[in-house]
Amino acid sequence: IPFGMIAPEMYAWFYHDEGMELMQKVYEPFGLLSFPGGNTANQMGGWFRKEIKSLDDMKGLKMRTPGFAGEVMSEVGVAVTNLPPGELYTALERNTIDAVEWVGPALDLQMGFHQIAKYYYSGWQEPNAEVQFLINKKTWDKLPADLQAILRVSMRTAAYDMYIQSTHESGVAWEKMKQEYPDVTHKVFPPEVITALRETTNRLLDEFAEKDELANEIITSQREYLKQVRPWTNISDKAYLNSVAEQ
Repeated sequence: IPFGMIAPEMYAWFYHDEGMELMQKVYEPFGLLSFPGGNTANQMGGWFRKEIKSLDDMKGLKMRTPGFAGEVMSEVGVAVTNLPPGELYTALERNTIDAVEWVGPALDLQMGFHQIAKYYYSGWQEPNAEVQFLINKKTWDKLPADLQAILRVSMRTAAYDMYIQSTHESGVAWEKMKQEYPDVTHKVFPPEVITALRETTNRLLDEFAEKDELANEIITSQREYLKQVRPWTNISDKAYLNSVAEQ
């Protein structure tokens, strides 16, 4: 969810609050069980050929950004498109699109967007991106308890491994980009853009919650849990990073 939980908060919600229970409600009609399988952590906001200085700069901007974030972007005036991955580099190179959102440095480096677009923006749309293991419930129920326990531990370990691998690979890739392409500039969206995106996100989430009971349960649960854990994140991780930012 845009402007939602970061990866550690999401895992806390899964394992120590209502996350797992609600996730099972999503997949139960399909006869599946779902378990957290990994997380890319915070994703970047995209590569832009031109700097975004105000909300007006978003109007008519042609950008590849899929899913719910694309709906939010569309509401603030962005001309959203969802081209196949294999067409993105050429589309950006030929000015068919003005900007593209992918994942983060590790995967973005492979796509080569940094060779074309100069401005690399921090994200707002995916503060965490969770992947999942899906298991046929009938098959799972046939397993003895010891094998179920082994699988639970193995999946939890794999999820953590993906999370830390993503952190490592993105750090290495970002340093490589800066060294090989010094013209690449990191940016954050102006406050008025963030405000518009946040307000639009909340409005659309409220609309989804009104239309679907399960969506309402999930959105409400995440919002309430974020109220509980975000103050701690703010005075711990956020405060630490702010205090050492210039060191």
